[in-house]
Amino acid sequence: MDETRLRRELKEAALAHRPDRARILARVERGLAEPAPTTRRLPAPGGRPRHRWTVTIAVATAVAGVVGIGGLAATTLGDRPAGPATTLPAPGPTARATGTIDPGSNRWWAQSDLALTTETPVSGLTVELRVARTPGVATTGHWQTRPADDFTVSVTEDTTALVYRWTLKPGRSLPPGPHVFAAQYNHAEGVRDASADAYTALLTSPGGGRTTLTGAFGPTPAA
Repeated sequence: MDETRLRRELKEAALAHRPDRARILARVERGLAEPAPTTRRLPAPGGRPRHRWTVTIAVATAVAGVVGIGGLAATTLGDRPAGPATTLPAPGPTARATGTIDPGSNRWWAQSDLALTTETPVSGLTVELRVARTPGVATTGHWQTRPADDFTVSVTEDTTALVYRWTLKPGRSLPPGPHVFAAQYNHAEGVRDASADAYTALLTSPGGGRTTLTGAFGPTPAA
């Protein structure tokens, strides 16, 4: 076996070894605490008796060797490069939202209000209000309490709903406080069922953390 391979195998054996130091040291201490025998001697080469302290020294030397190997293993493990640090995601904005049908709605027209309250700064925001396509539903407008120049606003239709969407423009922010986003629309005469209407608000903090709020609207109050 060549020297390089021998060194590698010795190092691997040292790394794999996990001595029970506490147990070994406890056994040594118990041995030292026992009284030395007075009548029995261990034979030794040359006819001279081998005293107990000689055996104890041999055991202690062996223990030191084992502990030394363990120390070598610990030192070698400590020399290994540390793994990548774990980075926790940034917290999202603290906020809450409530969807309601505006009490000013009537038998032909309604307004869905999303009350959004933010408690921490918001650097990114997308609000989506979905008005279910019940009979006669057609958009008549929208508004929000923040400046219109802060948002890109769109109203689209899919197979199930009118979709009102507000997106905060890059570089703009939403300060802590109450905010309202409103969708307006006509509908067939009578009390409209708004139980299928829903909202989603996706908020982003300056640190990149995200918060998603979802919910529904209650039934339209009777006119």
